[in-house]
Amino acid sequence: MSQEKLEKIEKAGFVLKPDSPEIRPNYERVREAFESRGIEVLLAERSARMIGEKGMPFERMCVESDFLVSLGGDGTLLSLVRRSYAWHKPVLGINAGNLGFLADVTIEEVETFLDQLFSGEYRIDHRLMIAGHIRKASGAKIEFFALNDVVISSPVTSKMVIVNAAIDGERFNSYRGDGLIISTPTGSTAYNLAAGGPVVYPLTKAFILTPVLAHSLTNQRPLVVPADFRIELDTEKYEAVATIDGQERYDLEEGDVVTIGGAKEGARLLHRKERNYFSVLRDKLHWGERNW
Repeated sequence: MSQEKLEKIEKAGFVLKPDSPEIRPNYERVREAFESRGIEVLLAERSARMIGEKGMPFERMCVESDFLVSLGGDGTLLSLVRRSYAWHKPVLGINAGNLGFLADVTIEEVETFLDQLFSGEYRIDHRLMIAGHIRKASGAKIEFFALNDVVISSPVTSKMVIVNAAIDGERFNSYRGDGLIISTPTGSTAYNLAAGGPVVYPLTKAFILTPVLAHSLTNQRPLVVPADFRIELDTEKYEAVATIDGQERYDLEEGDVVTIGGAKEGARLLHRKERNYFSVLRDKLHWGERNW
């Protein structure tokens, strides 16, 4: 576990759940808790416009903030982590709905968490990030980052894709089916889990390759590989798309190659010190519950 602490606790940069102006009362409540403890709240321009307030450009907010805060759900946090990756600021997820895997501090817990923040009773987890790019057949290069996963699938529901996979230049499999998920341990509880992939402890340095509804007489199993391997994927015969964290989408043509590796630095997530990952699994997935 990392013993890293924040250098300063003076300015927090906020991003709110998009297209949700009804979040304003929760934001005002959280902002009051921050400001009452002497923390200046900086609000990203797009979020500010949504609730009728003044904000600042996202890039400037990232530069000036000591840490960043997503107010919404896990999707809001995923987007913030990707967009702010270049600044490597710690990110706190405040959940405005149900308990999330990532945004685990509730509105009701904010004041207690802030007191813990000032007393050093918190932790900063370093989560593996995917650093990838798409090399188009034309020679163009599209770079991306992902915290959860990269999914190669058909743009049309229930249409098959063929995904050829290589690890460190060695071709090892062709996946025929509805798609292929390349997940981080953080994303192992997302689409990977729904597709039958394993849950992997989030601080593990590994990638999980999980086929989606394989069209094969042979048993295509999920595969876990070290994160220092380079994974290359290409598609053939059928149309395909690459979806990043379920939020960004890129069309793939035959001859395009998707390359995936571990980013040099991981995402830095702020958590309550007492947060226990296995308790979250039990609560979210209802593990250990009796059926009577």
